[in-house]
Amino acid sequence: MTEFEQSEHYPIDLDHLPKGWEVAWVGDLCQSIQSGFASGEHNSDGIGVPHLRPMNVDRGGRLNLTEVKHVLPSSDARRLARGDVLFNNTNSPVLIGKTCPIMTDRELAFSNHMTRLRPGEGIDTRFLAHELHYLWMAGFFLHKCQKHVNQASISTDVLASTVPLAVPPTPEQQRIVAAIEDYFSRLDQAVALLERVQRNLKRYRASVLKAAVEGRLVPTEAELARAEGRDYEPASVLLQRILEERRRRWKAEGRRGTYKEPVAPDTSNLPELPEGWCWASLPQLGELNRGKSRHRPRNDARLLGGPYPFIQTGEVRRSEGFIETHDATYSEFGLAQSRLWPKGTLCITIAANIAATGILKFDACFPDSVVGFLNTEEPLLTRYLELFIRTERDELTRFAPATAQKNINLETLRDVAVPLPPAAEQVRLVGEIDRQLSVIRQLEASAELGIARIARTRQSILKWAFEGRLVDQDPTDEPAHVLLDRIRAERATRQGAPSRRKAGRGPTRRAEVG
Repeated sequence: MTEFEQSEHYPIDLDHLPKGWEVAWVGDLCQSIQSGFASGEHNSDGIGVPHLRPMNVDRGGRLNLTEVKHVLPSSDARRLARGDVLFNNTNSPVLIGKTCPIMTDRELAFSNHMTRLRPGEGIDTRFLAHELHYLWMAGFFLHKCQKHVNQASISTDVLASTVPLAVPPTPEQQRIVAAIEDYFSRLDQAVALLERVQRNLKRYRASVLKAAVEGRLVPTEAELARAEGRDYEPASVLLQRILEERRRRWKAEGRRGTYKEPVAPDTSNLPELPEGWCWASLPQLGELNRGKSRHRPRNDARLLGGPYPFIQTGEVRRSEGFIETHDATYSEFGLAQSRLWPKGTLCITIAANIAATGILKFDACFPDSVVGFLNTEEPLLTRYLELFIRTERDELTRFAPATAQKNINLETLRDVAVPLPPAAEQVRLVGEIDRQLSVIRQLEASAELGIARIARTRQSILKWAFEGRLVDQDPTDEPAHVLLDRIRAERATRQGAPSRRKAGRGPTRRAEVG
């Protein structure tokens, strides 16, 4: 073998293959290897021939025809046939090497981002596709692009003459494919089950939040007060206390002008609330303002690198309710053109990730793509509002314009009507929500871990397969070197040249390429 084949980046142990196996270049296994053609004009109305592109090979090594562009018919030389193998040769280094077998008689063409491999007689199409796709899964082609060839693509010649494969006898190829597909079928069922669990957990999470803001998750304060024979403070009294405190603080700060009462929401078309609840607007409950980042360009180095945390929409989206980390900081210069919001501020995104929410666990600045809500008197209210806005996320998204960069504005949030429970009920609501969401997160983590383990199991199965450890060998099978000699002889006959084979195991000549 060559030095390159023994590289630590090659995932198959080619030095210890079973008796009867051979090592050969990809080109030694194929009648021909050919790249596709540039599409020119695609159409989406189904006229012409489906023109396959990298996205039509999924990460599982399967052909995906759910999104297909069409082109006018081209020559038969650029068509796919049942038994071909389709290899992604370009588009992105991390995607180069995705491979699938063509097991349909449907008329298909393929783009110049793809390479068609037509296996020689005795090379199982699915075996060849599985082995190449496994090399992609194991990162071999990414390494090859970075170190050995053009980072943007792998040409037909490079694929044919520099990529080695383990080749078993034909009957063993078929036994290996049958075993792989049996294992993968069971793993697919397990993944489908875990994905169904994930969908159910997502729905359950939404139902918990919806029940909470509709007064159905815990007994209401009115119900408990009646059962216990006591009085309680309704939400209307809580709202009035918040409004009075905001008015008092405004006057204490010595501001000029006339104090403007926050506008209450329009409740004419809103449903009836549980006893003791009331409707309120966000401006009634606290300060609601956009963040600031006035300086342009926003990546000016003078803005960054100081002691003041600076968060953006992505950090709010990833926060799971509380923003505890930050990736950037502002300098004094950055702070001067922004605003430092205090710990406990509720952040609401109005661009990119619409209505994602998170509560600051530290003082921080943020840009005008984030709105801050601040209520210093009732910290639990802020947490309740964060959970409430999660239930309204889909509704708020409907206000976003149908543009590439969706966004809502401050007025949209000012008009949101909040179903406000009594303060004592908020305590129970938030506690019960946190308890149930904690259980949901644990189950989601278990499902994600299960899916990740299945992905690793797939790679292990493929590694065992291509090292001869998945199925038993049959000493009566025709050795792979005889198979390879026959493919070379057939190819030489078509090319009008004498056939020849190097002695010993290892890659030899390559197929015709185009």
